[in-house]
Amino acid sequence: MAESSTTEKVLADLKREVAELSGLSLATGVILTQLLQKIASREMNPQGAAGQIVNNARAAIEGFTAGHKSDPVMKARALEAVTQYEDQIRSVLRE
Repeated sequence: MAESSTTEKVLADLKREVAELSGLSLATGVILTQLLQKIASREMNPQGAAGQIVNNARAAIEGFTAGHKSDPVMKARALEAVTQYEDQIRSVLRE
């Protein structure tokens, strides 16, 4: 029975940690998006600036993951996040 309660405690701790990291990730994403929108909107060609930012991000992810033999799931999620940021940035620049 002690093993069961230990397992439950470990799971509860992991769930709390995931929730904390999710909150941190959300806040980071919101701040990053706001900064990127502000930077891109100040450029002569805001859509081009946004494109350059996301293309550089994709290239950096490709380079980092290739150089560190990273988990393919991590790489896929990172590239998906770049697309999400791109969509958010471009939606504001269209307004």
